This record gives sequence, structure tokens and C-alpha cells, in this order.
Amino acid sequence: MAELGLNDHHQNEVINYMRFARSKRGLRLKTVDSCFQDLKDSRLVEETFTIDEVTEMLDGLQTVVHSEVESELINTAYTNVLLLRQLFSQAEKWYLKLQTDISELENRELLEQVAEFEKAEFTSSNKKPSSELIKPKLAPLNEGGSELLNKEITRLHEENEKLKTRLKTIETQATSALDEKSKLEKSLKDLQMIQGDQKTNITQDISELEETVSALRCQFEKTLNDSTANQKFLEENLVTTKHDLLKVQDQLSTAEKELEKKFQQTAAYRNMKEILTKKNDQIKDLRRRLSRYEPDD
Repeated sequence: MAELGLNDHHQNEVINYMRFARSKRGLRLKTVDSCFQDLKDSRLVEETFTIDEVTEMLDGLQTVVHSEVESELINTAYTNVLLLRQLFSQAEKWYLKLQTDISELENRELLEQVAEFEKAEFTSSNKKPSSELIKPKLAPLNEGGSELLNKEITRLHEENEKLKTRLKTIETQATSALDEKSKLEKSLKDLQMIQGDQKTNITQDISELEETVSALRCQFEKTLNDSTANQKFLEENLVTTKHDLLKVQDQLSTAEKELEKKFQQTAAYRNMKEILTKKNDQIKDLRRRLSRYEPDD
């Protein structure tokens, strides 16, 4: 690598451009010098000049020098654009994208390095022979770079084939995934239909069951109400019957008492009572007699 960090071929290209720039710069400097010389030859013929005359001459000289310098700067910028165009065009043929860093154009260190490079290359003692300074042309694509281009094309073809194979694999996987998705969607629809039917049947069963429960509830409430009414009726009848029974029992007791009282007042009752009294007395006498004859224990 040389001083600018480039290979020999590129460094020779830089040297050729610097030689072109030096020649253009020398021509413009000669033009500027000729402007001053023309002013000397055409206007400085008298020994004394007024301030207005000197001002006029300097203004004229400024206009001419300004025009020359501006023209040179514009031409230099256009020349650089054409140079970049050549480089970019060649890069695009190789499918390359070059980038530039504009901020590096004002790097003082790099500018000083270029100045030292120019000084070392174009001094009279180090000047290279003219045979080495012939500007080489850009190598055609079908000569110098065909082998590299063919390798790149082969690599791109291989990569393209790999991508095609991968694409086919992905397409197959995608097709399988779509088929599986279709099957799952169909299964989901069938399941939803079955669930819908089951849900309808369950809803109908629930409705029927609710109606049955409601009817049973109504019947139970009716039966309960009837039972309550019957129970109340029976309780009332039972109370009435108890009252009637007590009344009858009281009437029967009263009738028995009255009957007994009336019976006791009859002659037959009195005679029977006397007979029973006598019989009792006889029994007692007989027991007393018998007790006399019983042996002692």
C-alpha cells in the first residue's frame, strides 16, 4: 500500500488526476498573472495617478480576477462531478453502491497528507518517467473482470436456487397449513352445529322441565290450599264434635244421676237394697263361722 492507503493502480489514478489538476491550476494562475500584466501595460503609463484612477484600476482588476477565479472554481467542481460520475458508473456495472463522506473533504490532517503526497510525487528529483504516468483506461467488463463477474453470477445463481428450494418448501408448508386450517375450520363448524343442536335440545328440555315444575308447583299449591282448607274444616268439625260430645256426656251424666235418683226412690230399689244388705250380713256371719273351723297354721 502507498502513502494514501491505496493500491498501486488506484494511486496511479490519483496521480493522473493531480497532474490534470496541477495543469489546470497553472493555466489559471497564468491567466491571473496576465490580468495584472495587462493592467500594468495598459494603464500604468503615467508617473502619478489620482485616487479615483487607482480605485478604478483596482476595481477593474478585481472584476477580472473574480471572474477568472469563479470560472476556475466552477470548472473544478464540474470536473469533480464528472470524475465521480465515472467511478459511480463503473461501480453500478458491478452492482455496487459507493458512499462518500463529505465531512472528510475538510479534514486538515488528510489535506496535509495529500499535500505532502503531491509534493513528494511532483518534485523534480522524484518525478517518475512519462511511461509510468500514462493514464490507463477503465478495464472493460468482458476482459479484466469477466472471471470475477462470472463467479459472482454463479454465486447468485446458486443462492437463487437455494431461495427457490426454500420457497418451494415454504409453499408446501403453507399449503399443508392451509389444508390443516380448512380441516380445523370444518371441524369447528361441525362442532358448533352439534353444540347448537344440543343447545337447542337442552333449551327445549329445560323449557319443558320448567313447565312441568311450574305445573307441579301449581298443583302442589292447589293441593296444599285444599289440604289446608280441609284441615281447617276438619279442625272446626272436630271442635264442634268435641263440644257436642261434652254436651252429650254432660246430658248423659245428668240423666244417669236423675235416673239413679229416681231409681233409688222406687220401692224395688229399696227392697233390693235391703235384700243385698241382708245377704252381706249373712255372708259376713258365714265367714266368721268358717273362720272358727279353719286350722291354725
